[in-house]
Amino acid sequence: MENEILAIIMVVSLFGLILGGIPVPFALAASGIIFGLAGFGLDLFHLLPLRLFGVVTNYSLLAIPLFVFMGVLLEKSRMAERMLDVIGHMAGKRAGGMAMAIIFVGVLMGAATGIVAATVVTVGLISLPTLLRRNYDPRLACGTICASGTLGQIIPPSLVLILLADITGESVGTLFAAALLPGLMLGGLYIGYVLFKAWQSPHSMPPIPFKERDRVSKLQLFFQLCKVVVPPLTLVVAVLGSIIGGVAAPTEAASMGALGALLLVTLSRRMNFKVLKQTVESTFKITGMTLFVLMCAQVFSLSFRGLGGDDLIDQLFEFLPGGMWGGLIFMMVLLFVLGFFLDWIEISYIVLPLMLPFFVNQGVDIIWLCMLVAMNLQTSFLTPPFGWSLFYLKGVAPPEITTGDIYRGVIPYIGIQAFGLLLVILFPAIATWLPKAIGW
Repeated sequence: MENEILAIIMVVSLFGLILGGIPVPFALAASGIIFGLAGFGLDLFHLLPLRLFGVVTNYSLLAIPLFVFMGVLLEKSRMAERMLDVIGHMAGKRAGGMAMAIIFVGVLMGAATGIVAATVVTVGLISLPTLLRRNYDPRLACGTICASGTLGQIIPPSLVLILLADITGESVGTLFAAALLPGLMLGGLYIGYVLFKAWQSPHSMPPIPFKERDRVSKLQLFFQLCKVVVPPLTLVVAVLGSIIGGVAAPTEAASMGALGALLLVTLSRRMNFKVLKQTVESTFKITGMTLFVLMCAQVFSLSFRGLGGDDLIDQLFEFLPGGMWGGLIFMMVLLFVLGFFLDWIEISYIVLPLMLPFFVNQGVDIIWLCMLVAMNLQTSFLTPPFGWSLFYLKGVAPPEITTGDIYRGVIPYIGIQAFGLLLVILFPAIATWLPKAIGW
């Protein structure tokens, strides 16, 4: 059997294993080993130890556990709860104010944690019962919480961007700089949608009652803002600013961010053994899962390329009309469809390494391409039936919230993300201007 046929069967078998319920890392490794042996015997895998060693010794990937530790510690110490309360009261005098506060907290949490589960669960537990009690439309409330939680996948520091840097060979700092404006743009589009809905149907998102707002004076709110919101915001700005400004490498900035989070939680008197233990355990789990998928993907990638899979991909793109643009549209549609069924890590390490050589040969700006991929992968957290944000929120939602409410609530935000993706496609400078302006 020709190696190219084996490569096609290997890809089909991979998706068959995944849809059959086999965990993705094991499916990647099993399909790579079986078809690699069938095509080359043991000779091909002489290179595997070197590739695995390259993964575990990759200095850039050291930023992953450090950023995860920083984010999980801020989440476990319940600082997000206090931020939402303060920002909610500041914005609560107008229709849709609480929804806008949730989006703003989503931006801050995304920049502080980069972990979708932490943001969605935290904001869902804190705000959803309150929004329902204040007669918010359940679908609008659910959609806003889910969408704001996904902002951590595009706003740096993000695990998505770190892994995309590893796949493409680009600088982590460059991707962080490129993602800043698209991430803030998405947050702005979300707020624009909330303002439109507040103008169209103010009864669906009423303001906080005056009696409840009157309990806290403006001076008290100002002091709470300085105490609760400013310190985490300062930490985020310092970490990202040092990376984007070229003062510190991502790993160095991540270590200072982890130390800063420790000091911040300690000074706020929220540090205890339980919080530290939960933070360390979660950090090990998230980091271990990410690196295990990465290492198993090396087995699949080595076999696929050895079997001539790269040539197959090139031939596939030759059949597509439109050249580079046809290939780009094909990849965007493929990523979006796969997002209905697979997690972003699996999509990244299955699809992008296979298609990246074509775009490199076409002379495409890889920084711009990475931003398109990151924004598309972010949508996978919202798309039914397997959008992780939907599952996270359903797990903490009150009993009266149905799965249908959550699914219908995220549909407008999926459309907003698609519109944001289109803007970055049509105006690449949204992603490329900042890296060029600071000389990356």
